[in-house]
Amino acid sequence: MRAERWDQKRLDTYASYANSLKHQINIAQRIGAARGFQHAVDPLDPEQGLAQLAEAEARRATEWETMLLVGEAETIAAARRWHESVWNVELYARGLEDDPAGWERAVGQMSRARDAFYALARRDLGIVGPPPPSGNWPRVWQRQDETD
Repeated sequence: MRAERWDQKRLDTYASYANSLKHQINIAQRIGAARGFQHAVDPLDPEQGLAQLAEAEARRATEWETMLLVGEAETIAAARRWHESVWNVELYARGLEDDPAGWERAVGQMSRARDAFYALARRDLGIVGPPPPSGNWPRVWQRQDETD
């Protein structure tokens, strides 16, 4: 009974943390789109977006404390690598970096960090099999005109 309770709490914590970080990523990528970076849609004015980004980071930081409490050590380390990779993307969203190739590398690193987090979270939760494959950039629907 105790193990089931902690498994559920861990699932809820991992999912909540991932969702809060995904929200933060979405804002950063939308600001990036407004700054002209590739593979991001629905531009968000940086002035308006930076306030939203700060709110999203505050939420993520709050969720982080629960991760530290109930997460497995390796999964916590993977979550840390993921949110640190998001911070790298945010450097571009904030206008502190402006190299398009660097943006692409940062987004790729962020995607790989996300995949690593999910693989470990699934292992912790006893979910068998590999996680779903990560999406590739550009997305297939973005390349359709190249193959027509």
